[in-house]
Amino acid sequence: MHREGLLDTPMRAAKAFGDLTAGYHQDLHTVANGAIFASDNPDLVLVQNIEFYSLCEHHILPFFGVAHIGYLPDGKVLGLSKLARIVDMYAKRLQIQENLTKQIAQAIHELTDCRGVAVVMDASHMCMMMRGVGKQQSTTRTTCMLGVYETDSQARMEFLSTIPKRVPAFG
Repeated sequence: MHREGLLDTPMRAAKAFGDLTAGYHQDLHTVANGAIFASDNPDLVLVQNIEFYSLCEHHILPFFGVAHIGYLPDGKVLGLSKLARIVDMYAKRLQIQENLTKQIAQAIHELTDCRGVAVVMDASHMCMMMRGVGKQQSTTRTTCMLGVYETDSQARMEFLSTIPKRVPAFG
């Protein structure tokens, strides 16, 4: 069967897969690009609703959603756009959401030596929606708490109270 629309599909698919896995060709310190600044602010830095998409390492199907990141500085802050770039770097790899969440938290902690970092990720998984169980409204929330957020339940609850409630993937 010959269809003109399919002639370049293998090349386009290979390029798309390269774009979707571009995070393998990036490293944390290059992404941060020196955007670590001295600061005497000890209070929460919070960036919410950072959109991301990734590919499930089990089925090579997309999952997508938002990341919410908070950290308590200890003399250093990271440029805000770098938080989004860190999310993208790790999301553009074959992943499971649990590991993605932890990698982001560990990276921010490594760069800033902060007192605590918390990452919450809400995502819809095409492997759950399109195949198998077929649950179109399901969402998955994962968390990673390091430092103060791991040991101090009050700090953890304070952070979690700022995170929006989950909403269904569609509708």
